[in-house]
Amino acid sequence: MKRYDSYKDSGVEWIGEIPSHWEMKRLKYVCNIEYGSSLPTNERIEGDIPVYGSNGIVGYHDIAITDSPCIIVGRKGSYGKINISNVKCFPIDTTYYIDNSQTKEDIDWLFYMLGTLNLDGFSEDTGVPGLSREYAYFKKVIVPSIDEQTAIASFLDRKTTAIDQLITDKKRLIELYEEEKTAIINQAVTKGIDPDVKLKDSGIEWLGEIPGHWEVKRIRYFFNLITEKKENTLKKIGLENIESKTGKFIESDSDFEGQGICFIKDDILFGKLRPYLAKIWLADFEGQAVGDFYIFRSKEHVISQYAKYRLLDSSFIEITNSSTYGSKMPRVSWDFIANLSIAFPPIKEQYSIVLYIETACSHINAKISKTKKLIALLLEYRTTLISEVVTGKIKVV
Repeated sequence: MKRYDSYKDSGVEWIGEIPSHWEMKRLKYVCNIEYGSSLPTNERIEGDIPVYGSNGIVGYHDIAITDSPCIIVGRKGSYGKINISNVKCFPIDTTYYIDNSQTKEDIDWLFYMLGTLNLDGFSEDTGVPGLSREYAYFKKVIVPSIDEQTAIASFLDRKTTAIDQLITDKKRLIELYEEEKTAIINQAVTKGIDPDVKLKDSGIEWLGEIPGHWEVKRIRYFFNLITEKKENTLKKIGLENIESKTGKFIESDSDFEGQGICFIKDDILFGKLRPYLAKIWLADFEGQAVGDFYIFRSKEHVISQYAKYRLLDSSFIEITNSSTYGSKMPRVSWDFIANLSIAFPPIKEQYSIVLYIETACSHINAKISKTKKLIALLLEYRTTLISEVVTGKIKVV
């Protein structure tokens, strides 16, 4: 690792020493920060000019208000979040922006420098969180010569592009692992796990062929619908708590007015709003659910763990989604689900299928976990590399 010939104290604790010939300046002496604008209502909102909000591109327009490249900084909402556009763009009024007309410094270097300033750590408003321009201006930045800025930006462009591609590849690998899990589950709950089992025509189009010894009955035969509501202090669960298509629980501070539908451990919560989202969860604690759920309680000849996997099967999701009513808030009715014919194996086989699925998926989950850790390490390395280079700890010139 190359270092500069000599260093001096920056006077900023988190930065430490910087190369002796670099300067420390307040951001207000490095650039002007301009407010984004409201989109003209009398203009057509189509075109190839990207429109930026505080969290990134939110659409396209046929007019631009900036030069390129342009740095966009979130002002409201995702305040402090920083994006860069290499084409002319339209930053809206929830953002600030900086282009070449607002600074004499290298704009690409400034983008990397701004990313080290923790601009998302301050809000001046009590209502809608926002970034104060005065607060940003007060921040100290390290300013090398313009030639060094250009070299730093070029180096970081190459390195971060390579890191970002690695991260993209790893995320795609996780998607493939998830697809493999889905295929294993779907096959097991619709055809069983015996490769030599004889299949028969179920007589129902959406079910297709099933193992010959499985019985086909309406869903009301396998589940009771729970509808009891009462005032209590049990944990409240909303649709946002259930991850789509995986059956995983997501912790949050869900709350809603009125009484919820009470559920107990091993009940199945089935999201009836937009069923294509597959918001299905096997409860592992007692609670109360918002009215956008049906609560299914398995009858004695059904294993709840198996039932969860069966309801998550893509063919079941497709058939329930095909029957929704309401255009803006499509829901599936209980009457439709209750009268839907489905195939279940004997209870002993249900146990075997659950064991098979959980064993197979545990190996895949281990791979997913390892890949997620690698992504986290790559992101950490990316952040550290940028910080080390723009503060002069690593020499790239």
